[in-house]
Amino acid sequence: MANDYGKDSAILPKAVFWDMDGTIIDSEPYWHASEVEVARNHGGQWSEQLGWQFSGSPIIDAAKAMCARGADAPAERIAQEIIEGVARREQERIPWIEGVVELLESLQEAGVPSLLVTSSPRNVAQAVVEQAPQGVFMAYICGDDGLAMKPDPAPYIHAAALAGINPGDVAACVAIEDSITGLTSAAASGATTLAFTGSNPKDTSAGPQFASIDSYLGVTAQTLGAYVASRRSLTFTE
Repeated sequence: MANDYGKDSAILPKAVFWDMDGTIIDSEPYWHASEVEVARNHGGQWSEQLGWQFSGSPIIDAAKAMCARGADAPAERIAQEIIEGVARREQERIPWIEGVVELLESLQEAGVPSLLVTSSPRNVAQAVVEQAPQGVFMAYICGDDGLAMKPDPAPYIHAAALAGINPGDVAACVAIEDSITGLTSAAASGATTLAFTGSNPKDTSAGPQFASIDSYLGVTAQTLGAYVASRRSLTFTE
């Protein structure tokens, strides 16, 4: 549960790295709706259940799977149309996960930088950053930035570099993800990785995360610092 760690820790994380879809915003329904719409427009077959199978993966993978299920357009075009559908929906309303905006503001007030680390393209991520409270994100790393994609740790390693974090201090950073693909990426970077389980129906309990949380309500910068302190304590006693 989110409140298993106290709020009074003197330790703060050096930075917090955030996945986007399913972690900051409950956007998976937008992706699934757009996928179904695009597949139908091109004579293919798709469903929300199939969409969940590709959660956390590059959208081109889902597009290729649509082609294999009858969609009569190139995968690149299908992927672009899906992205456009999601962007259209997010321009109408950003589906913030309950409590996350308050947590982002808590980190900002404590002087802890937040960085967005997402496989979504830059135009989609930018829409989220622009509608977030001003200044809560220091930077954002996207799926079309030319880095190796999750589950490779490259996006998180790059985020740490942007935040000025030395490689030896990455464990003092918190990374929050909701999918096994993302958790694998974040944990491999060395960050103290938390699985957010409040929006993804997949069971991630066997993932590589240090701990799991199911809500952001009541979570503060100090709460996240307590996870870093707990991990550090376990490391020292091993």
